[in-house]
Amino acid sequence: MRVDIVPVGDVPAAVKREASTALRNVYEAEVSIASSQDPPESAYDAGRSQYRADALIDLASRVGTGSKNLAITPEDLFYRRRNYVFGLAYLDGNASVISTYRLHTSSDGGFSERSERAIFADRVRKEVVHEIGHTLGLEHCDNNRCVMNFSPTVREVDRKEQYLCGSCQRFLF
Repeated sequence: MRVDIVPVGDVPAAVKREASTALRNVYEAEVSIASSQDPPESAYDAGRSQYRADALIDLASRVGTGSKNLAITPEDLFYRRRNYVFGLAYLDGNASVISTYRLHTSSDGGFSERSERAIFADRVRKEVVHEIGHTLGLEHCDNNRCVMNFSPTVREVDRKEQYLCGSCQRFLF
């Protein structure tokens, strides 16, 4: 599988590196980085000061050349009636998106003594693996340690591992 990462907006090199590493480690994916894209003006909702996540999926699908394509953006995203999303993917689709906007916080709620940078890097890796998992047909997992577990807040993101549980691995492999 080849995953094309499509940066949307100003995505730091460290974020692209973390995403690439996670995809290689978990899915043994070949990863490439597409040219950076501006966030589509039509995706911006001024009333919410957020971008529509589905519009960035469409952008990744158009621009990316991989069998799977992943938009990464520092912009705040929403989907339908949800106040925000860390990411979005369509089951068995060819594209997905993650936002780093809400993955930045000063701590992980007391789970460890790690630096803010290390906590942020973990969150990026988990969200990337999670969203690409959906494009591979994985739904949310009931195992709260599995990367495919639904995580509506960073606290839940921090609790889970960055790898698939045995059941999700068996589904894919």
